[in-house]
Order: sequence, then structure tokens, then C-alpha cells
Amino acid sequence: MPDEAAVACTDPDHPAGCLIVGAATDCSPQTADIEETLRARRTADVRLFETRLEEAVARGPLPGDTGTRSLAVCFAAVVQGMSQQARDGATEDRLRRTAEYATAAWPAPSA
Repeated sequence: MPDEAAVACTDPDHPAGCLIVGAATDCSPQTADIEETLRARRTADVRLFETRLEEAVARGPLPGDTGTRSLAVCFAAVVQGMSQQARDGATEDRLRRTAEYATAAWPAPSA
């Protein structure tokens, strides 16, 4: 997952970063419907991360007591930050290192 974000945010064939993250700061009361749509997409992303983490718990790479919801929210915050960093010119290599640091804080794999 983390490497996917580093690659996607720096793909030279697309604008740097993520429109869903970047556009979120440009909303006003007149665009509340757009803000809600963006929020729903970010919420869906967190749920997708949570599902993938739950699968990792079920398969064994993550321990059974992993707080998958909290970890998914944390990971989403990291990915959103990586998106902003890409918009500011961060390279894929830098974002991969960011992802490595973030995943180093994850619970130790099950034995």
C-alpha cells in the first residue's frame, strides 16, 4: 500500500498529488456539496485501507489485536500528507522513504 501511494502521487503522466486531497482546502460555503463529495471519497478511502488491514490481520501478517480502524485513519493521514508533499515537489524516492517510516510504526507481524 505505501509504495502505491508514492508512485501514484509522483506519476509524471498525472498532476502531482491528489485532487481529492488538494481540492479539499479550496471549498467554501457555496461549494458545500463538493466538499461533502470529497469527504465521502476520503472516508471511502479510509474504509478501503481498513478492509485491507483487516485482511492482513486475518492472514496473519498483522497481530489479531491490531486496531485496524485507527491504523487506517493514521495511514490515510500519511497518504494525504504524501500527496501534499508531491504537490510541493517531493520525489518518488522521498515519498517511499516516508512510507517506510510510517509502516515501521505498524504493529509487529504475528509470529
